[in-house]
Amino acid sequence: MKKLFLLPLFAILSIATVNAQEFNAGLNVGLPLGDIEDAYTLNIGVEANYLWNVSEGFDAGLSAGYSHYLGDSDLGVDDAGFLPIAAAGRFNLSEDFTIGADLGYAIGISPSGNDGGFYYAPKVQYGVSESLDIVLAYKGVSVDGGTFSSVNLGIEFGL
Repeated sequence: MKKLFLLPLFAILSIATVNAQEFNAGLNVGLPLGDIEDAYTLNIGVEANYLWNVSEGFDAGLSAGYSHYLGDSDLGVDDAGFLPIAAAGRFNLSEDFTIGADLGYAIGISPSGNDGGFYYAPKVQYGVSESLDIVLAYKGVSVDGGTFSSVNLGIEFGL
């Protein structure tokens, strides 16, 4: 199974060395929505992206991070953590605005019994400077019995 995962990763990284590349990392905070809004109070996360230029105005690559949902202690709800690993796509609408999405799988880290699920994160980014973006995103993880979702605001640093 590891070999099946490593082969496409190697191919992607090989292509990435030919084209322009960009590595960025960010922090975000969000408000839980939908199925979990009564049980969780806040979402905080970090993420890193490795993107390369596919064509003029379009970048694609890989994204990984950590997303932590704070459980409502008054209700006795445990915190939940996810490790999302996804394919990332970004379309540059202008020099300042970018739209994109991350699609993949979020591995359940905590609490025990959290198996994770399908991960999706559509986003809009505004470039404050060449190496700093403000990001507005809707993040969701489809799990058995519902969805962990939040609307997040964050910053992303080009490295």
